[in-house]
Amino acid sequence: MRRSTNSVEVKRQNRNRVFRFVNGQKETSMPEISAALDISGPTVLTIVNELKEEGILKEAGEFKSTGGRKAKAIASVRDFKYAIGIDLTANHIGITYTDFSAKALKHVRIRKHFEYTNEYMEELAAITDQFIADNEIPEDKIIGIGISAPCIIDGKEQVITYSNALDIYNVACQEWTDYFKYPTSILNDANCAAIAESMVHNGSENMVYLMLSNTVGGAILFEKGNPLAVGNNKLDNVNMYLGNNWRSAEFGHMVIHPGGKKCYCGKQGCLDAYCSALRLADLTDGKLEAFFAQLEDGNETFAKIWDEYLNNLAIAVDNLRMCFDCEVILGGYVGNLIGPYIPRLRQMVAEKNLFGHDGNYVHACDYRSEASTLGAAIYLIENYIETI
Repeated sequence: MRRSTNSVEVKRQNRNRVFRFVNGQKETSMPEISAALDISGPTVLTIVNELKEEGILKEAGEFKSTGGRKAKAIASVRDFKYAIGIDLTANHIGITYTDFSAKALKHVRIRKHFEYTNEYMEELAAITDQFIADNEIPEDKIIGIGISAPCIIDGKEQVITYSNALDIYNVACQEWTDYFKYPTSILNDANCAAIAESMVHNGSENMVYLMLSNTVGGAILFEKGNPLAVGNNKLDNVNMYLGNNWRSAEFGHMVIHPGGKKCYCGKQGCLDAYCSALRLADLTDGKLEAFFAQLEDGNETFAKIWDEYLNNLAIAVDNLRMCFDCEVILGGYVGNLIGPYIPRLRQMVAEKNLFGHDGNYVHACDYRSEASTLGAAIYLIENYIETI
């Protein structure tokens, strides 16, 4: 009995490895799959034929002959399934969708103030249905909807326990998900953004994502060291650390200045009080881009404020480096605009780096406004791929 169970599990793992490898390439061949995964040719042939019959893989022509029989080109059917991602903020709704490519196929952002009312949720569901119709996404191919929001979610109890940004507390996730006709998951926005970022990040799989939006949060990704992870499917090889109480990476409430500015949480000196996007946007009528535009135009007052902001950010980044010894990615509203100032920030953190005096471990995010939206969709795609 044990042998049979092991045999079934090995077959399942091999199927998943083969699909992930193929999906990570534009096209490949059975000899390449066999060599890359160290799986016998006959086994690869059986798995590929099974996945072709299921419609998940396809033949994509032939490779050029190298003297013998031409190898068949194999590719994944990227549009076999789709997932919808929604990002809710206090003032906007973002929607995207993706397939096995894990790329944003279309992204829209609508200005709409969040209200925890039946009318808001009904309109959100209607906007989502219209997005699906406008993009002609086949309903029978939709895995589900992932909703990203700036909140702490108890994944075990499926309860939104806390959201200062949306001003909601202890709300059952089902109160949101019941408005949608597809399977729906509620996810933390920083976790979603980190998922999207992990797909394109070129550094180590270990990563801390520091989200600098109207509140400061984050996510922690650690490498599994998974020998089954292959190809470009990086998410298969990372774990997200959620903590004992689903409250990990609340970096905004690290105290960087004891007795300093009062944070909305009631403590004094929290990072959020110094490095939230509002710290800058409030100077330009809530328009963060306007702050950076004036900074680039040489506004001396803004330059001093920005230098103070960077200094406080450098303290936090250095602390994260000391705790986790890995890459630190800056995302959120400020992370979207900080790119030109990364060299200056690296210089500041290098001066604090106890080991090597190097600041090259800190990066601006690659994904911008669609990060959390896309990450919510990728989360569902990845869960589906796990079943192949």
